[in-house]
Amino acid sequence: MYPHTDHKTNQPILDVQHLSIRYNGRFALEDVTFHLHGGERVAVVGPNGAGKSTLFKAVAGVLPPTSGEVNIFGSRPYGHVCIAYIPQRSQVDWNFPVNVADVVMMGRSAKLGPLNWPHRKDWDYVHHALETVELSDLASRQINQLSGGQQQRMFIARALAQEAELMLMDEPLNGLDTPSQEGILSLLDRLREEKVTVMVATHNLEQASSHFDRILLLNRRIIAFGNPDKVMQTDHLLRAYGGRLRSANGDSVLTVDDCCDDGEHDHNH
Repeated sequence: MYPHTDHKTNQPILDVQHLSIRYNGRFALEDVTFHLHGGERVAVVGPNGAGKSTLFKAVAGVLPPTSGEVNIFGSRPYGHVCIAYIPQRSQVDWNFPVNVADVVMMGRSAKLGPLNWPHRKDWDYVHHALETVELSDLASRQINQLSGGQQQRMFIARALAQEAELMLMDEPLNGLDTPSQEGILSLLDRLREEKVTVMVATHNLEQASSHFDRILLLNRRIIAFGNPDKVMQTDHLLRAYGGRLRSANGDSVLTVDDCCDDGEHDHNH
């Protein structure tokens, strides 16, 4: 069996202390400190290259800190099967010959251990997850035949089958049409009922303000962290985005003039 790390229930689900990560002598993240409460929905916003993807990979335990630490329920992320990292869709090989149910079953792999075949209980988790995200009728469909919104729902189902308590979603709404975005946001509401804590990286400041409990405004360092009214202030946004902000109508309503691309380039500079 894979190692399973015990939870200290008196500790935050996520506690990040003085986290710094360097690539080639340059900080991708510097002295980042915050913690999350169970069941929260937190939007992580900031310009391209701000370190959003780097932060998620550090929390997931796939990228070691240069200094500082990340704790999940009081211990390091390694060995925790309660963390689900959902990558950007552009980072996935959609031509891989696998169907929706098989991808969702991959969420059970850490529970199965090596060489173990799924049991009825595992398929029960898969079917429940597919029902939750409303993809039951597409269980046998090849993944390259899904729409963008359906692809995101499939990954959320995989995280639910994994019994994830902390879900990290990297730009899940990028490239989706408005109905698909609204469908994913509605699904995140249902995840709150399942006591799943969600961190979502997004470029959409309006959605971050209207659909999330707290916002983490990041540009390698934390610029502000708290409820949307506290974070979405002009001085904070100017510190994060600098010249890439423009006034929408001459007052405090600001929009981001920051071109989205298919992935963050935290460590490619």
